[in-house]
Formats: sequence, C-alpha cells, structure tokens
Amino acid sequence: MSQSCDIPGTTVPRDRFPLPDSDLATESGATEERLVLAGGCFWCVEALYQAVEGVKAVTSGYAGGSAETANYKAVCTGNTDHAEAVEVRYDPSVTSFGELLRLFFSVAHDPTQLNRQGHDTGPQYRSAIFYESEAQEVIARAYIHKLDGAGVFRAPIVTSLEPLTGFYPAEDYHQDFAARNPHQPYVMAVAGPKLDKLRDHFGDRMKSDHQGED
Repeated sequence: MSQSCDIPGTTVPRDRFPLPDSDLATESGATEERLVLAGGCFWCVEALYQAVEGVKAVTSGYAGGSAETANYKAVCTGNTDHAEAVEVRYDPSVTSFGELLRLFFSVAHDPTQLNRQGHDTGPQYRSAIFYESEAQEVIARAYIHKLDGAGVFRAPIVTSLEPLTGFYPAEDYHQDFAARNPHQPYVMAVAGPKLDKLRDHFGDRMKSDHQGED
C-alpha cells in the first residue's frame, strides 16, 4: 500500500511525489554546485541533507538579510530579514538540483506554512529558495507551479523565491548540531522523523552510512 507523505497538508503518496519537469544543466566536468534553502530550524534541515547521497557539505547559516545582523541573537528577533538557511554543496554527477528540490518539498519541511514551521514562528523560519542564477529561479518557480497544479498539497505553497545576496555561516555551535546532539529533545522530535521519512521513502537517495541509523 502506498504511504502518505506524512507532512501536514499533503495529498500525494511520497512514492509518487514528482520530480521537476526540468533540471539544472551542469557544465561538463563540474564537481560541485550549490543550493541555499530555508525550511524552518536549520539544525534539522542540515541533518536531512547531510544524509543525502552526493551531498558533499552542508552549512547552517543565514540568508536574506545583511552581514551586519547575521547572528543568532539578532535573527531570532525576526526583524533582520534573514531566514535560518542551509547551504548545500553537492556533486552534480551523483545528485541534482531537481532531486534536492524534491526532497525539500516532500521531506524537509511543510511548504504551506507561512513564516513558521510547527511551533517555530517568525519570518526567520520562512520557507524560501535563495536562487543565485536565473536557471535556478526558473526551475524552482516551475516546480512550485507544478506541485500546486497537481494538488500535491491541500493548501497553496508559500515558499518564497529570493535572490541570494549573501549567505552567512551561523555560529560554530550550530554546525553539525543534530549529529553532535542526537538525543537533544528538539532534534529527536524534528530531525529524527525527517531522517525516517528519507530512509523509508527515498532510501535510494541516502548515503549508505546513514541507512541503518535509528
């Protein structure tokens, strides 16, 4: 039996969750590309993408605001225009922009929640794709249109598309937070289910050293 996406508001079984109709063309010989995403607390989005095959590095940080206020205390006020975001560096010969977008919408977060994810509220927790090329913007916009048109979610997607004007790494104690604190209650409640969903429904996209983890 097909299993549901287990994200509030979804209607399409995850095993039929569509890929984008087009993907990012990669220059011949390129070994690394970058994607910057925001989907709630960066600890848990980071944990998800660290487990994806082809992802070389994930950095938690801030995007959407200026360098002067790119620090946790300021961002937590919700008044700096930043979002908690992750910078995903990946090998395009192993995974693709489109595949990473599919995981963003199907596993990483609920893209129908405006300026929040669960109990985390404020614009710093907004759903956003920070594009750094016209191609990234076009593919992401078309994918959102496709998902909305197919009725994948019961509510409209509110993910914003924002030009990447800067990505500012978060403080050192935020990096690899879930991996370093697997029994922290928030990590167990939020990151754990994301990894379970990845393992259960997209296990073929998961690094082998993560497939057997609880």
